[in-house]
Amino acid sequence: MRGIFLVLAGAALASCTMSAQDPPPGPSARAQIQYQQLLAGRVPQAPMTCLPTRQANDMIVVDDNTVAFRDGLRVFVNHPEGGCPQLSQGHTALVSRQYAQVGPCRGDVVQVVDTLSHVTVGSCTWGDFIPYVRQGA
Repeated sequence: MRGIFLVLAGAALASCTMSAQDPPPGPSARAQIQYQQLLAGRVPQAPMTCLPTRQANDMIVVDDNTVAFRDGLRVFVNHPEGGCPQLSQGHTALVSRQYAQVGPCRGDVVQVVDTLSHVTVGSCTWGDFIPYVRQGA
């Protein structure tokens, strides 16, 4: 009797651990619209590994997987490697350290800080910066 119970308990446990997990949610409809509006009429250029400091001022958080920097006619889009959990919660900020006149670069780690509690809630790593320019510019 005990043997049957152990087999059934093991099967139940295995079925729990092998169940398919729901895929992570994609960008919200609001984030998709914001992203489309940001890049409307623009075409991508060759990716850059670093963003010059003067172009890193106007940051827009689209969602946890997309951050953009606006610089006049250009928009630089970055998709942090592995995403950046907690970033789009509305009360967070990215904190980084700069050691040179160059702005953020691929591979740099930035901290996600809750601006209400001043606690670090995560971190992420920059990917390539993809410039988008208006067609014909």
